[in-house]
Amino acid sequence: MKTIIQLFQNKKNKEKISVITCYDASFARLISKTNIDCILVGDSLGMVIQGLSSTVPVTLEEMIYHTKSVKRGSTNKYIICDLPFLSYHTSLENAVFSAGKVLKETEADAVKLEGASNKILEIITHLTEIGIPVMGHLGLTPQSYQTLGGYRVQGKDTKEADKIYEDALALEKAGVFSIVLEMIPSSLGKKISESLKIPTIGIGAGVDTDGQVLVLYDLLGMNDDFKPKFLKKYANLEEIIKNSLNNFHEETVNLSFPKPENSF
Repeated sequence: MKTIIQLFQNKKNKEKISVITCYDASFARLISKTNIDCILVGDSLGMVIQGLSSTVPVTLEEMIYHTKSVKRGSTNKYIICDLPFLSYHTSLENAVFSAGKVLKETEADAVKLEGASNKILEIITHLTEIGIPVMGHLGLTPQSYQTLGGYRVQGKDTKEADKIYEDALALEKAGVFSIVLEMIPSSLGKKISESLKIPTIGIGAGVDTDGQVLVLYDLLGMNDDFKPKFLKKYANLEEIIKNSLNNFHEETVNLSFPKPENSF
């Protein structure tokens, strides 16, 4: 299993880091048999698994439930759990409770927080001081999508880009071990990655980040309607699954399943 030290070594050696977002034990078991470096249990489960329109309604208990499931399926990957909306924003005590509860109940290796406001930086500093590893997240931060003008590329103008760059430096100083950079120009992803000693993980941030992350369901092509520019689909499981289900239906109706070898 990867450790933070090994992730730093990856960056130093210019060896890219692969991260996959996963929510359940069955897929985690498959990931455990691959070369993938890390698993992120993202609050994107609100949209991917629960069918919500955003990540905002996801609760801490739901994140804990899914992270436990992933941990049961994969004990040999570095696992990071998203802290959901309002589980760390209201106070330092709230943040410590939420992060500590996640690590104690799920045995995850780290938590992830979005943003770099003064309050968030204070929280990150305190969490890392008491021994809780924290991953940062800049650019498009889905928990704040409404204040960012929706799901759009961030940092396209100079002022925005400078702010994201300064926030990345501040996050590193606060003690995060890595930063997710989501939907920012490739040139900004490159500038940030070259300026930091900690690894950056990109999603729609160009090839020069220190690693890449994709949602497993998206990578496998399980939603034909979801086609963001940053996504590459490595399979077309939607078609395979639909055909399999239709074949099962037809064989059930025409009595060709179950056959004697499927019966007791």
